[in-house]
Amino acid sequence: MAELPLSDLVTDFLEHLEIEQNRSQKTISNYDHYLSRLVEFTDNCDIAKLDAEMVRQWRLHLNRTKDTNGNELTKTTQNYHLIALRSFLKYLAKRDIKALDSAKIELAKVTRPKVTFLDTGEVERLLGAIDTSNPIGLRDRAVIELLFSGGLRVSELADLDTDHINLERREFMVRGKGQKDRPVFISEQAAGITKDVTPHTLRHSFATDLLMNGADIRSVQGLLGHANIATTQIYTHITDPQLKSVHERFHHKSKDAE
Repeated sequence: MAELPLSDLVTDFLEHLEIEQNRSQKTISNYDHYLSRLVEFTDNCDIAKLDAEMVRQWRLHLNRTKDTNGNELTKTTQNYHLIALRSFLKYLAKRDIKALDSAKIELAKVTRPKVTFLDTGEVERLLGAIDTSNPIGLRDRAVIELLFSGGLRVSELADLDTDHINLERREFMVRGKGQKDRPVFISEQAAGITKDVTPHTLRHSFATDLLMNGADIRSVQGLLGHANIATTQIYTHITDPQLKSVHERFHHKSKDAE
């Protein structure tokens, strides 16, 4: 049987990611980087020689490898290499090429880092620190507002074009990881506030924010200090557009299918 060098099969795999899987060039570049390290470590051996013991030795090698700054690779980075290898082996299995079972590739256990986040006051202080008296400051303010209100990745923000944004509806679509599209909604702060804002507007905003995030109306009544629940019920109108949106989306869909 003719030998199948790793490098040739890796090239086929990367082309498969580009053509059949329609993966991003960034993803393909990363997989190329990770698997090239495997090819180099194994001296571009035949795929039949890539066994569990060789993978174990490669894992030891990765654990002792240092990056360009002289730092050891993190367990997360090491796992990226293993994920690439596992995907590569699954691809070979689909092509009926005899190779190591991908199920034998286990990822290293990692401790998830503690999530850091800003509370509302911290976000406000962050925004307030930006000098909006000049175009650069206005741009920076819009960027921070957009990241906060839309939950965008930095790469998604960098790829955003003004032609993609519907300012009237305050929304746009982004294509994220895995080529998945999702809608992003822009806060009024990021699109520009056109309402007459008074101190009492902030009180309304407080109540609205609580209800929109699932607080029950009795709790909101207590937090607002309303003696009568009927006073608090003026805010319940905010849930009506949500219900209407769901009704229209599914009701129209069923009618169109008829």
